[in-house]
Amino acid sequence: MRVLLQRVSDASVTIDGTEKSRIGCGILLLLGIEHEDGEEDIEWLVKKLLSLRIFEDGEGKMNLSILDVGGEALVVSQFTLHARVKKGTRPGFDKAARPEVAIPLYEKFVAAFEEGLGKPVSTGEFGAMMQVGLTNDGPVTIWIDSRNRE
Repeated sequence: MRVLLQRVSDASVTIDGTEKSRIGCGILLLLGIEHEDGEEDIEWLVKKLLSLRIFEDGEGKMNLSILDVGGEALVVSQFTLHARVKKGTRPGFDKAARPEVAIPLYEKFVAAFEEGLGKPVSTGEFGAMMQVGLTNDGPVTIWIDSRNRE
């Protein structure tokens, strides 16, 4: 399971010209699920994301987590995080999970993140063509892969 985390001052998802979700200060999580992922990946990743100290304290140092600042979260499914570009010029997505595997894991990830955050999490729509807008704060952008836990 891969996440591209961006600390944002705001972020939104628009589908077919209609805004589906919008958050203020918090994190945008682009979530890619591969066919070997499972619930242990969700558990590890949620715990890691909730405890990351990526928000500034009163002295301007990144010492606070999303829980500390009461931030919001927007989770967007992003199978292209598993793109392979070694050969040729067209990305391959053979490691990305098929929808019948990815959708239940995506939904479990969102539910687990909501539980840990203690409030609803905004989402995109799995499989939809989405326009994701954001104001990256910092900028802070972090890549996390549950296969690289050490």
